[in-house]
Amino acid sequence: MSQKFQEIIDSERPVLIDFFATWCQPCKVQSSVLNTVKENVGEGARIIKVDVDQYPAIAAQYGVRGVPTLAIFKKGEMLWKESGVHDVNTLTQLLKQYA
Repeated sequence: MSQKFQEIIDSERPVLIDFFATWCQPCKVQSSVLNTVKENVGEGARIIKVDVDQYPAIAAQYGVRGVPTLAIFKKGEMLWKESGVHDVNTLTQLLKQYA
C-alpha cells in the first residue's frame, strides 16, 4: 500500500486523505460529508480513505494520532492536515484553493 499511497499523493491534482477507523462514530459522519464534497469538486480533486487499523505505518508516518484526521496532498507535499469532523463548505473551499 505505501508504494501505491505515494503514487496517489504525488498527483498533480489535490488529494484529500481521510484517515479513519471502522469503529469511529465521527468518522461515519465525516464519510457522508465527503460524499457531498466529492460531488462539489468533481474531477478537480481525489478523495481517498485510509483505515488506520489496516495501515498503521502510513498513519504513523503522517502523525495521525486521532480519527478522523483529514490531510490534503499535492505533488507529494502535505498542504493541510487537521483532526476532527469538518463541514462540506470548508473542505470544498480547501480543495478548490489547492486545485
